Amino acid sequence: MKLIVVTALLLVLARPEFKRASAQHLQTANQILSKFPIIDGHNDLPYQYRKIVRNQVEKLDISVSYPDIHTDIPRLRKGHVGGQFWAAYTSCQTQYKDSIRAGFQQVDVIHRYVNQYPNTFQFARTAADIEAAISNGKIASLIGLEGGHMMSSSLAVLRQYYDLGVRYMTLTHNCNTPWARACCDSSPWPYPGKGLNTFGEFVVKEMNRLGMMVDISHVHVDTMKDVLRVTQAPVIFSHSSSEQSCTHVRNVPDSILKMLPDKDAVVMINFYNRFVNCSDFCDIDLVADNIDHIKNLIGIDYIGMGADYDGVSYVPTGLEDVSTYPALFAELVKRGYTEEELGKIAQGNLLRVMKKIEKVSSSLAYLAPYEEHLQPPVKDQPCRPNW
Repeated sequence: MKLIVVTALLLVLARPEFKRASAQHLQTANQILSKFPIIDGHNDLPYQYRKIVRNQVEKLDISVSYPDIHTDIPRLRKGHVGGQFWAAYTSCQTQYKDSIRAGFQQVDVIHRYVNQYPNTFQFARTAADIEAAISNGKIASLIGLEGGHMMSSSLAVLRQYYDLGVRYMTLTHNCNTPWARACCDSSPWPYPGKGLNTFGEFVVKEMNRLGMMVDISHVHVDTMKDVLRVTQAPVIFSHSSSEQSCTHVRNVPDSILKMLPDKDAVVMINFYNRFVNCSDFCDIDLVADNIDHIKNLIGIDYIGMGADYDGVSYVPTGLEDVSTYPALFAELVKRGYTEEELGKIAQGNLLRVMKKIEKVSSSLAYLAPYEEHLQPPVKDQPCRPNW
């Protein structure tokens, strides 16, 4: 394995175009990010709280450097992070069991550590809230629910998550739900050629009505297509890469990327080595290549940041933690990206999408909540009623 990684590194270094961004590029990047702080779509710090201290927030002090994880307040500040979607994640093993309980626990821990550091974090529910937090010198903190299994096929539960501040839901994690097909689940799927069944379409419609962003990271390509067909609002990929240098089921195929401008969607770039480069080796250049690919294919207006820090085991050389966003932006400066373009990637594209989703929700305010139930109901599973 070590020989493979070293060989890959030497091949990259041998590329004629390989040249690290200069100190001047980094200075320019820092100046731009001071003006347009990063709004990142996906960070798994809440899961680290669960794993390390069983959600006892007083036992994990992120006000000081904590090198065992990717995220703490000093490094968020150094990385010019102005907004963060914190991922409320629980394993697919909780499906049909205690997924709702575990999901609520993760939403709760986000609220508690945000409240623990009021001089740093400010809770946000809307695009205007994000802008207000940044104006106050705070890091806007939002919640994304990473996996539709945590709503347990109940629109009532979905609405309760929204009321608790959840502003996007990833329709699946790596397991199928009874109503949406995941990218990485080899178990039988009873709806050939479809990614959503009828109830899944109602989930999307209810999210549109609420103003909750539909996140199609982790889903099967058929689910991507069905969501783009059904949704009335823009959608997001909260932490996904393109297939520029890695054909992987977690990435977004070019055929789907080409559909995104019609829906005004945004792909928030994932940094995980095995998605960016299909190996344990990756570096800043390869992440920047990924951004180049999407820009060249569909334009600058559909790109954001969704690094997946604290949710992955391998991150690119030079992008080791949340403090390193300026290094990536320095590379993009070196490649000729303008301040306007970098401002869009850092925050502008996501804010535009959020505002449009909120506008669609307002236009649907005349609708009553959807009351549909999953049909056929899930049977022979613990903790599952008939509807």
